[in-house]
Formats: sequence, structure tokens, C-alpha cells
Amino acid sequence: MITVYLAYAEDAQRQHYLTLPVIDGTTLYEALKQAGWLTQFEGLAKWCDEVIDVAVPTAKRWYVGVYAQKQPLSYRLQPLDRIEVYRSLSADPMSQRKSKSRV
Repeated sequence: MITVYLAYAEDAQRQHYLTLPVIDGTTLYEALKQAGWLTQFEGLAKWCDEVIDVAVPTAKRWYVGVYAQKQPLSYRLQPLDRIEVYRSLSADPMSQRKSKSRV
């Protein structure tokens, strides 16, 4: 068994953290399922179904990663990995910086 961590900030008020023991060799997808997050978060489950076979996360809107690195759902977890579920940004950070510099 290895221990991994899961983190998801739905918004500023709703944040979810979980420590999860998994069998060595567990994939990122299997950990999300074991944690119950595919049942709890319908949007995440739907997205996972759409990209389950994607081997290289090239999509601009990739919603999961490990330590801020986008990873495919088939990624084999390592001890103490931190699985992060990303949410869509309300505005592009680059555009926000540009507009602030013009003021």
C-alpha cells in the first residue's frame, strides 16, 4: 500500500482534501474512483469518461494532474503523490495581468 493525497477546490468556499491509501500500481483514475469523487462530482466523472483513453494530456482544459503537472488518467501513482483536480478559470491570468499593467 502507498499513500496519496487528493485536492480539489471547487470554489473559494468549497475545498476538498483527502488522504487515501491505495495499492501500489494504482492509476490516477482508479484513485479518483476509489475516493468516491467520480460519484460526488458529476462534472469530473463526465470529463473522465471523455478522456479516459487520452495518453498525452495536451488539451488546454485538462482537469487533473499530480503536483501541478498534467497527467493522463492512466498515470501510475507514486508514494505521496498529490492528485490535483483543477477547475476552470473565470478569466485568463495573462489577460488580467495585461489589463492591470495598463491602469
